[in-house]
Amino acid sequence: MLKIAFSPIYKYQLPEGHRFPMVKYELVPEQLLYEGTVTQSNFFHPEPLTEDQILLTHSPAYWNKLQEQKLSVKEVRAIGFPMRPELVWRGRHIAQGTIDCARYARQYGVSLNIAGGTHHAFADRGEGFCVFNDIAIAANYLLVTGEATKILVIDLDVHQGNGTASIFQHEDRVFTFSMHGEKNYPLRKERSDLDIPLPDKTTDKPYLKILKETLPRLIDEVQPDLAFYLSGVDVLESDRLGRLSLSLQGCKERDRYVFQTCKKNNLPVAVSMGGGYSPRIAAIIDAHANTYRVASEIYL
Repeated sequence: MLKIAFSPIYKYQLPEGHRFPMVKYELVPEQLLYEGTVTQSNFFHPEPLTEDQILLTHSPAYWNKLQEQKLSVKEVRAIGFPMRPELVWRGRHIAQGTIDCARYARQYGVSLNIAGGTHHAFADRGEGFCVFNDIAIAANYLLVTGEATKILVIDLDVHQGNGTASIFQHEDRVFTFSMHGEKNYPLRKERSDLDIPLPDKTTDKPYLKILKETLPRLIDEVQPDLAFYLSGVDVLESDRLGRLSLSLQGCKERDRYVFQTCKKNNLPVAVSMGGGYSPRIAAIIDAHANTYRVASEIYL
């Protein structure tokens, strides 16, 4: 059974001029339903995170600022969105969706969140369109509840998972792996447990070669009982923020290899969607939909 986290609140629209990054959260599930990859029965609607869950990862001071909408102009600029209570509420649903996906992944092998992958959020601040760090929140919560004991974060978004790396820098039970554009955002990188910076214009063949040389070895060494996979499609050559040069097929093969490797190792994997900023919205939707198509092929 393919379980996919999605709620109408994911479609919350920002003011004109900020809307483009958000449209895909509405269009991806519509595409998957239209083509028959999934049915309505595959979707579940996550509830919002509780305050206790948030405070396992984010600082009380930051949480209070979000609740009271008292972020400074500089803090709002770093996030990149005009802050509204609806955006905080949306983030709480998304992060709970990632927790729920991890639980479904343990049951079915894989589960996917239509949103998430907010890896630029630190414990005490947001950055880069990220308010809460959904994977960090889910990992910390599952460690506390005992539902996971060793976690591997597979971050293949084109941008380094700097917030995730920072949050888990002193947590041996979470291994952070980020394969990203060397010269891309963020300018100042944090230190993941394993960082693989890639030069501009990296194409399918070298990208996939590095991934295939790295992921099986990591699983062998880390021995995780749960993986989080950040499947950003901003690695595409067409992406206006990406700087790498993967084809649509190469991005699909990336997803296929991650899923096949996790399944081969009996490693449950919870997927968060991550970034995608190609000028043509159809290219973004197709690339993200490929992640769900491949998951359906491999696990069903």
